Amino acid sequence: MSVFHDEVEIEDFEYDEESETYSYPCPCGDRFLITREELENGEDVATCPSCSLVLRVIYDQEQFMRGEVVAEPLASKELIKC
Repeated sequence: MSVFHDEVEIEDFEYDEESETYSYPCPCGDRFLITREELENGEDVATCPSCSLVLRVIYDQEQFMRGEVVAEPLASKELIKC
């Protein structure tokens, strides 16, 4: 198991929609990276491609995955009748 440089909440990461990757500044000058897919799979380790430091990402996997599904019900609003 790796020793974490720090623990950072997902809200503090920047998100790139094109690559679906979250990033956070690393002390070495590069950025820690973790993909949306990794987070959905329950992974919580963001790595820096330029040095050996790793971060633990603090996030709620269930809430994260619920956010992914929200778009589906909105598309079929007309099916909901009160």
